[in-house]
Amino acid sequence: MSIPRLELPGSGSPVPGDPFGTELIGRLANEFFREDFQSPVQAPDLPLVSRETVAEKPEAGLSGGFPTAASSATPPVHPTVVGAAPGDVDDYADSGGHESGSADSYEFGEPRSYADGLHGHVAESRGRDLPADRNWRPEPEPPASVPGANETQYYFLQGVRDLSAPMTEEAVASGVAGLSPFDVSAIRKDFPALHQRVNGRPLVWLDNAATTHKPHAVIDATSSFYSRDNSNIHRAAHQLAERSTALFEAGREKVQRFLGAADKHEIVFLRGTTEAINLIANSYGRQNIGEGDEIILTTLEHHANIVPWQLLAQQTGAVIRVVPINDRGELILEEFVRLLNPRTKIVSITHVSNALGTVNPVEQIIQLAHAHGVPVVVDGAQSTPHIPINVTALDADFFVFSAHKIFGPTGIGALYAKRHLLEAMPPWQGGGHMIKDVTFERTIYQSVPEKFEAGTPDIAGVVGLGAAVDYLMALGIPALAAYEHSLLEYAMEALATVTGLKPIGTAANKASVLSFVIPGIPNDKIAQHLDQHGIAVRAGHHCALPAQRHFGLETTVRPSLAFYNTHDEVDLLVEVLKKLPKR
Repeated sequence: MSIPRLELPGSGSPVPGDPFGTELIGRLANEFFREDFQSPVQAPDLPLVSRETVAEKPEAGLSGGFPTAASSATPPVHPTVVGAAPGDVDDYADSGGHESGSADSYEFGEPRSYADGLHGHVAESRGRDLPADRNWRPEPEPPASVPGANETQYYFLQGVRDLSAPMTEEAVASGVAGLSPFDVSAIRKDFPALHQRVNGRPLVWLDNAATTHKPHAVIDATSSFYSRDNSNIHRAAHQLAERSTALFEAGREKVQRFLGAADKHEIVFLRGTTEAINLIANSYGRQNIGEGDEIILTTLEHHANIVPWQLLAQQTGAVIRVVPINDRGELILEEFVRLLNPRTKIVSITHVSNALGTVNPVEQIIQLAHAHGVPVVVDGAQSTPHIPINVTALDADFFVFSAHKIFGPTGIGALYAKRHLLEAMPPWQGGGHMIKDVTFERTIYQSVPEKFEAGTPDIAGVVGLGAAVDYLMALGIPALAAYEHSLLEYAMEALATVTGLKPIGTAANKASVLSFVIPGIPNDKIAQHLDQHGIAVRAGHHCALPAQRHFGLETTVRPSLAFYNTHDEVDLLVEVLKKLPKR
């Protein structure tokens, strides 16, 4: 083990105001222990391999497979990607340059067209080498007087931009070019859970539609809150309460900017998407939906966007209408238009299907609904990790999502609602924090959003959510969306080479999800076999039984991608699937 060389002013001489060099000693100690316990593996200096378009694609194992790259969602922007060198998979042997037992020992990372790996194809190299040292180490917290001292420093942004500058949506969009290269290997170092072994194999996490792993920034922010700032909010004059309140409200402002909302008072913190939809159904729904009124849902909905409306319909006498899908898993918009009528009181629709990956045309749906004076709820649980969101541009009336889907903590999420709607809605739950005054005769409620946040909130969860938002905004949603799109295209092409594999959900506009079945092999057996090789996928109905049953199925196997996944991981998935026992 070697201690990294530190470049300090004065060539190691004492820092002014620190004659005994305690700052230097502290920094050396911190570096020593980080080096000792993290055991990072430095990626080799290798030239990039380009991802050239290949005219001839491998034969699909099944007709009517995944959509072609030209028709899939998001323009096919291929960012420059730096990754680890490719390695052949030999009967599931460990690939990549890693040592058994090292904490940061496994890095899949070379993005390329799937056909690049075929015999006879020669990839062209580019004259760009990896940095000599990507072993990032966080520095001790600088004095508050230093500009940008409290800003999180992400190593994949070092030298790219001034982190003290505000991260507006426009700044994020314009900064994509500055984030090049999209260094997946470097980004993966931010996620400690990715560097472990399962069943003796390096973990390949392809269950991102269920939940995502957390970067150090989120883990550290949550830990720091509990170890330093822990206090209830809005209820005391002491310093910890002030700090806790400031962190909580800063989290609200971060979510406001992340969603493109006009006002921080339009953001309500809840346990997640499910609770947010229940709030809308119980507060707005009970106030505005009655007997004979109609609620429009779609076949693609998660159960969390079906059951709350069923409960409301049972209690009020309202009727649920359902927009059907075609055999690609796309909504039939003509049917949606036909269902709209004067009795329609609300539309609630998923932005991205968690079971099929279909990206719904929510902007068009909102416009059509608003033409009839109907408000729209958008379930953004699966879109927020993958697609830039601007609720103001969408003109969404309600938008909901969960933090754990966007690399944040579990048990926390947010509801966006237009302020005039929130102000007109009655409280859903009663308790402390959401009141101004209480007597036995009447209660005066707080203004929005506090009147919907009864009781002690998940303060640490909000802090962690804010850190996740910071992380994604720094990385740049457009940049990660472009990378994920290229990875999705690659994965669809690769899975088509697995004999007998039948993709479920082949919409032209698609994100992240790669559901499939292999007739003759039970889905749970496929998932268990993949798990034996360290590959985590979901097998089941994915809380979307109506969508599954459209295809005559009860369950599917569902790999799902995130920006920290790599082309090598897709390769391993395909290799293991090709060697499935036939039973």
